[in-house]
Amino acid sequence: MTTTTLPASRFAAVRQVADAVLFEGYVLYPYRASAAKNRLRWQFGVLVPPAWGSAHGEHCFQRTELVMEPRGDATVHVEARFLHAQRRTVEEAREDGTFAAVAELHLPDRVLVPWDEGTEERVEMSVRVAELEAGEVCLPFARPAREETEPVLDAAGRSVGRVVRRTERIDGVVRLRAEELTLPYRALKLTAVVENTSAWDPKAEAAGRADREEAIPRALVAAHLLLCLDAGSFLSMTDPPEWAKGVVAACANQHTWPVLAGENGRADVVLSSPIILEDHPAIAPESAGAMYDATEIDEILALRTAALTDQEKREARGTDPRAAAVIDLADSMPPEVLERLHGAVRALREITGPASPTAPPPGELPHDDTVFRQDTPWWDPARDDTADPSRDRILVDGTPVGPGSRVLLRPGLRRSDAQDLFLQGCSARVEAVLHDVDGGVHLAVTVEGDPGADIRREQGRFLYFQPDEVTPLEDA
Repeated sequence: MTTTTLPASRFAAVRQVADAVLFEGYVLYPYRASAAKNRLRWQFGVLVPPAWGSAHGEHCFQRTELVMEPRGDATVHVEARFLHAQRRTVEEAREDGTFAAVAELHLPDRVLVPWDEGTEERVEMSVRVAELEAGEVCLPFARPAREETEPVLDAAGRSVGRVVRRTERIDGVVRLRAEELTLPYRALKLTAVVENTSAWDPKAEAAGRADREEAIPRALVAAHLLLCLDAGSFLSMTDPPEWAKGVVAACANQHTWPVLAGENGRADVVLSSPIILEDHPAIAPESAGAMYDATEIDEILALRTAALTDQEKREARGTDPRAAAVIDLADSMPPEVLERLHGAVRALREITGPASPTAPPPGELPHDDTVFRQDTPWWDPARDDTADPSRDRILVDGTPVGPGSRVLLRPGLRRSDAQDLFLQGCSARVEAVLHDVDGGVHLAVTVEGDPGADIRREQGRFLYFQPDEVTPLEDA
């Protein structure tokens, strides 16, 4: 194993997304320890001590397998990241100078409560690819147990209590190996394993303290990997080149999923995450700050957080420093920043091709390979032929189909809703032709013979199919 360290800039572009993975679901709205959703913590990437995991059905390792194309004497740089949970208790000062544990300690600006905080940990290693081909390289690591005490003072500087933080010992190992693949081009399969090897005290089992709360302080929480190849590239696991699809499909990723990270067009950095992401994930530029809420929606969270009562905000501020930062962010967010969170369209498909003097009628799509360029997008009200769901017609198998048309339903295999399969072969009436911002076309239909069709029509509640999932019948 080499001592070469990776320049910080190579991981800098990935750090923001990796931090979001690290703190995904760390504290949920309304950001108070007393909220039911914040009583069961640590949902993603939790690697528990093996003895506890085997007895309780949780895993103690992550395995990442992917294909890389190293060049020359390349080096693989690895950074394993996780949270180490430290248990915080709150104690109140007594008149005799002693301290006693309490459920709440009220201060003017916050209410301190017991809580498990997460401290970020990193394990870094750099290994030449040639060493990995020669055999597995292991890097054991340990984080010692510790206890820290922080005094809590009032406005006059008098001691009113203290916060005690206790951290349990954690042991683990990072294992790397590489094997050459039989392919037209030189490529290797890289395997990276992160494992918790911490001991588990059987006395805890005997004393009835075998619940998850006891195992968490000895777990690697939100564990994930950053990998970088200083010369060469990784292959995408979701969109590999044709020549590598077989070996990519054979890679066994357990409890994690690797994606290309960093700037689009680059393939030298990978984020292997317990949360399934797409290649080159990114944080929305409109986001004003971390909300720490799983599948967060910034606008809703900011508005709801700003609407919390003063007492709720005091408890949130005392729950965790990151929760306090969310409260301050919501309270100080300018209107123009909040307005930016209202929505953004990122991937409008550009219509290119030779201009044509004769575009199709409103709402009708060309049935050949012709692509029409329009100076004004179809969804812009300034256009004369703006899409109108109540009038638009499209060609399906050469037959115009629009509102009032009868069609035979043929749900496609790509649909994820099993309920649609029950409609196979049913006849339906088209109620509207809808266009989405990506240029897709959807038919809103009601099933013929449905006794609730009139109610659905009045309420605008339809079933939706794409044009290749229907066969035109004789028009009514």
